Amino acid sequence: MHDIRFIRENPAAFDAALSRRGVAPMSAELLAIDEARRAKILAAETAAAAQNAASKDVGAAKARGDDAEFERLRALVAEKKAEGARLTDEAGAEDARLRNALATIPNLPLAEVPDGPDETANVEVRRWGTPRALDFKPLEHFDIPAAKPGLDFPTAAKLSGSRFVVLRGAVARVHRGLAQFMLDLHTTEHGLAETWTPVLVKEDAMFGTNQLPKFAEDSYQTTNGWWLIPTSEVTLTNSVAGDILDEGALPIRLTAHTHCFRSEAGSAGKDTTGMLRQHQFEKVEMVTICTPETALAEHDRMTKCAEAVLERLGLPYRTIVLCTGDMGFGAQKTHDLEVWLPGQNTYREISSVSTCGQFQARRMNARYRPAGGKPEFVATLNGSGLAVGRCLIAVLENGQQADGSVTLPEALVPYLGGKSRITAEGQLV
Repeated sequence: MHDIRFIRENPAAFDAALSRRGVAPMSAELLAIDEARRAKILAAETAAAAQNAASKDVGAAKARGDDAEFERLRALVAEKKAEGARLTDEAGAEDARLRNALATIPNLPLAEVPDGPDETANVEVRRWGTPRALDFKPLEHFDIPAAKPGLDFPTAAKLSGSRFVVLRGAVARVHRGLAQFMLDLHTTEHGLAETWTPVLVKEDAMFGTNQLPKFAEDSYQTTNGWWLIPTSEVTLTNSVAGDILDEGALPIRLTAHTHCFRSEAGSAGKDTTGMLRQHQFEKVEMVTICTPETALAEHDRMTKCAEAVLERLGLPYRTIVLCTGDMGFGAQKTHDLEVWLPGQNTYREISSVSTCGQFQARRMNARYRPAGGKPEFVATLNGSGLAVGRCLIAVLENGQQADGSVTLPEALVPYLGGKSRITAEGQLV
């Protein structure tokens, strides 16, 4: 959420930054609401002052036996009390109107973010690894003989409908091993604190990490008001909601492996084959809570943490900076990691790492206290470290062999009981 004081002081800069995201100027509209709100507050305070002054004079009029003045002043007190209550209510309505308007405006991009309308303007930063030269036509994950017995889409459709999968046997074990490998790497080498969180949250938590109100249709809500998390960014980031942290406790670096749920509203017809885009999936998420001054350094650090997962697994990838038109709603700057999928003959997103500045902290009222100073809003960052299902796809496709088997990354062998291959018949050996 944006700081209205910044908009008051920098309306042109605010509008210019929004225009980089393809959003029409909004400062005039917001400042008009703000001015109406402030005028109501001032009028309410003026009415309260008049009420207080009249209240003092009531007693004096009574003491000197001036009944007419006593009645006039008593009526004035009642009038100003009612006027003040009405104006306070009106100010509250304007405040809610302003807050609701601010809640639907995306974060402002950092100056270094490239301009552009969509993903065609994203900028590649670096590549790692070289895709294997194959002497056979590579298959997509769902057609690889080794993987077929472990990817049960018909049963999932019978149980839940489209965009679900039942994992079995070797594929299920590799999927589990990937999540464990990621958690171990992040906790033992990257200094992230392992966390286990609920997947059902209150509406305030979804609002705090800007899933609500704008993206309500992308998530699932239960009949009693809980929301299913689209990622544990929601729970990890909101763990400090309403808190005032000591500066010495920062940065807080967290990781969690959870189920995630997305309705995928608006994505009809996209990636419907296989398990690339599912309603239920698993992710190992990373979240950092830090001071605003250190956020960009933390962003680079988190990106390296995600890259390390792919490098340990030997999966070729590229890192890109998203342009202004392709960034998520709450991001100031985003790095996407795209892993090479030989079955599709292209790179596909497997992680997004974003710095949000103080945007989410204002929504959550999450602050820290600098030494000797007043509380300030923290900065928040989030990123996939990684999406487990997509990583499974990459492992299967990059490890596929001409005979239909799959060779698995060495880094996973300790998590698979020393086994390193899935046979063409789907057996882990």
